[in-house]
Amino acid sequence: MESALAKLGQALRERLAVIRDEESRRDHAKHIDRLRAVSEKIDRLQESLPPSTDPRLKHYLDRKSYDKALEYLEATTV
Repeated sequence: MESALAKLGQALRERLAVIRDEESRRDHAKHIDRLRAVSEKIDRLQESLPPSTDPRLKHYLDRKSYDKALEYLEATTV
């Protein structure tokens, strides 16, 4: 499960990087495509998490509270 959580954390960080990328925003269609791709990646990783995953993390992911999910992962994997 460690690698699944690590991959999820990486995808959540990737999403933040896309959001903050000023250069990417200049091409709106490309920016949206990048956001969609990383969001789909997060969804796939979420679906692959085992049933024993902490309910708080599941809640954050279900609600698309990705900042909170990343905070949770960073706090629990340190």
